[in-house]
Amino acid sequence: MRLIILGPPGAGKGTQAARIAERLGIPAISTGDIFRANIKDQTPLGVKVDEIIKSGGYVSDDITNEIVEDRLTWDDAEGGFLLDGYPRTAGQVDALDAMLSRHGHALDAVLELEVDEDAIVQRLLKRAETEGRADDTEDVIRQRQAIYRKETAPLAQHYELVGLLVKVDGMGAVDEVTDRVIAALPQHG
Repeated sequence: MRLIILGPPGAGKGTQAARIAERLGIPAISTGDIFRANIKDQTPLGVKVDEIIKSGGYVSDDITNEIVEDRLTWDDAEGGFLLDGYPRTAGQVDALDAMLSRHGHALDAVLELEVDEDAIVQRLLKRAETEGRADDTEDVIRQRQAIYRKETAPLAQHYELVGLLVKVDGMGAVDEVTDRVIAALPQHG
């Protein structure tokens, strides 16, 4: 299966992506993880991305698309994948469609974890306290949620229009959410 997972900051996307991918036997592909690995290994792309981030910029769609397309050519992604953190913009949606089309593939579903924002704020504040993440203040968390609503949430509308969006209740125990996602997938539900 070729999947995308969407949801606001703190919805548990990373946790669910890893669990769902393991259940389905496909790789969970996180653009953040790819960037960090390239920076750590000081690849040409990693050096470029590191410079952009250190200068306070954001990684362009071109670079992000390039890094994702490269990752999708790995053998482990031949039978499917779960993308976490990509696409984030309309341009990236178009680029992903083109990438998949070039390889004779298409998305099977786009999962959206639906969560209660106030509950998520409390969860993240508790995590910030236990993990000592001083930058995770309520204002910062709510700002990140607002950015998500403005920039990424419209992608869910696009995927709903093309019949790929699968909304799943993202609240509750981790195992329960994973079970709901698996049950909601097209070939499983």
